[in-house]
Amino acid sequence: MLKAIFLVATVATLATTIPFSSAPAFAADEYNTVPGLTAAGAPLGLHGIDPVAFIKSGNRVEGTAKYTSVHDGVAYYFSTQRNLNAFEANPSQYTPQNGGFCTYGVSVGAKFDGDPRYSDVVDGKLYVFLNEEIYDAYQQDPKGTIAKAEKNWTRIRSTPSKELKPAG
Repeated sequence: MLKAIFLVATVATLATTIPFSSAPAFAADEYNTVPGLTAAGAPLGLHGIDPVAFIKSGNRVEGTAKYTSVHDGVAYYFSTQRNLNAFEANPSQYTPQNGGFCTYGVSVGAKFDGDPRYSDVVDGKLYVFLNEEIYDAYQQDPKGTIAKAEKNWTRIRSTPSKELKPAG
């Protein structure tokens, strides 16, 4: 009996102290992902849209699990091997800005879902927005919104969204 208790305690200790490489390794809410995990063991970013196709052609092309890359604990899907290779050669060129959160939301100090249906590519960078109404508000001052978001992102990046109080 004592031997069984010792074994259970040892396994429990090891399970809580050994890091597993497949676990996401990012701070709370640094990236906007869909719930659950992909087959790659990481949550899905950009709602499964291929970021390379999006930035290069402006088309929202669905990616597939066949072409998956995990960057900073987030899985991205691609529509072709060529796009996957381009991403893996330079992930920072293709990942959405502000961790994939709504750029307008970040500009006011909040983290809202970034929906690729409402997006803009500016100077080769991908910005996503919550919905059509928010995207229309962004269109009133794109450069100002992006500048505010860049400033706020450094401050709120590692703050859980529940702890943020949007300026308003």
